[in-house]
Amino acid sequence: MTTLQQIIDHRVVAILRGCDPDHILPIAQALYDGGIRLLEITLNSRDALKAIEETSAKFSDKLLIGAGTVLSPGEAEAAIAAGARFILSPSLDLPTIERTLELGAVSIPGAFTATEILTAYRNGAGMVKVFPASVGPAYFRDLRGPFPHIPLMPTGGVNLGNIRQFQKARAAAFGIGSALVTPTDHLTPSYLQDLTTTAAAYVEAVGQ
Repeated sequence: MTTLQQIIDHRVVAILRGCDPDHILPIAQALYDGGIRLLEITLNSRDALKAIEETSAKFSDKLLIGAGTVLSPGEAEAAIAAGARFILSPSLDLPTIERTLELGAVSIPGAFTATEILTAYRNGAGMVKVFPASVGPAYFRDLRGPFPHIPLMPTGGVNLGNIRQFQKARAAAFGIGSALVTPTDHLTPSYLQDLTTTAAAYVEAVGQ
């Protein structure tokens, strides 16, 4: 199964931003126990490349690891070398898309307007991250009208209260950040259990 097909099949991308590097593996395990199979580690987190490498090594094909907040071709190269299978950006940068594809990874650039979305897709994006999606499902639904053939992933503002509305608007996947994983200074068993429970709720929501 291709990387893109795995993203389309599993749909929920858990975004880890700003987490303590020592917490990444336990958090990844808690998310996996809740049914999450797609994990994004943002490059603006401390020791992000090391975290990508360690998480990829531990989970292998059980958990698909991507790199987020990738802003340049060089950052894409470094993330893919560390084990990232898909590359996400908050914005549209064509050289980053091109380099990601050259290295055999899936490119998911960020876009907001119709012009940006179409440009990203025509330049090889496997999926387009609609960011920020905090404007709500109605805007996303409007985009689906002219672009039914482009896989779109709302990110930024998606939560348990609105994810089913985004699903009804035919989102291909969902980027979930602070609504799922909030960095903590104290990684307690109860925190990890709550994380597993919340992850399971998201997986159940998109499975219905």
